[in-house]
Amino acid sequence: MPATTAKGAATRARIVETAADLVLARGVGGTSLDDIRAGTGTSKSQLFHYFPAGKGELVEAIAAFQGERVLDAQRPDLDELDSFESWERWRDAVLAHYGAQQHLACPIGALTLEAGVDASAHMRRWQGYIEAGVARMGIEDDGRTALAIFAALQGGLLLMRAEQSLEPLRAALEGALVILRERARPSP
Repeated sequence: MPATTAKGAATRARIVETAADLVLARGVGGTSLDDIRAGTGTSKSQLFHYFPAGKGELVEAIAAFQGERVLDAQRPDLDELDSFESWERWRDAVLAHYGAQQHLACPIGALTLEAGVDASAHMRRWQGYIEAGVARMGIEDDGRTALAIFAALQGGLLLMRAEQSLEPLRAALEGALVILRERARPSP
């Protein structure tokens, strides 16, 4: 539900951001509306004013927020990706973002697995940035290089969560950059 005032928009944004952090730490099932109310200092009527359909609607708003948060953590490098150096900076930004989290998990992946959130639009958007970067590197291969890089990233995120270690993500991104370097070489 769109907020009609600046104060209303700020309240809704605060609810979503706080709820996003709680859900990332505790999971959707481990975070009640009462937890969110306590964490945000809002009343039950305020929660239902901004999210009349309840927790499911709030979870969808959290997914959208987390999607932007994930992409913003990779900027400006994600928007550039036009040299090997920019790809290395992007890798470092991804590792820094996930490494700074208390719980090693991709928030979008966690919401997809636990709450059945449809993250396909977010994933297509994220992959689109990778595709644009691959194209800027002069690689023309019907999207296979971008798909390989994105698949490595997503696999690394999944293994990172399972092992609670940043190392699978680091290894996956290193492998992705090897693929990029190999495919960017001029043909003999």
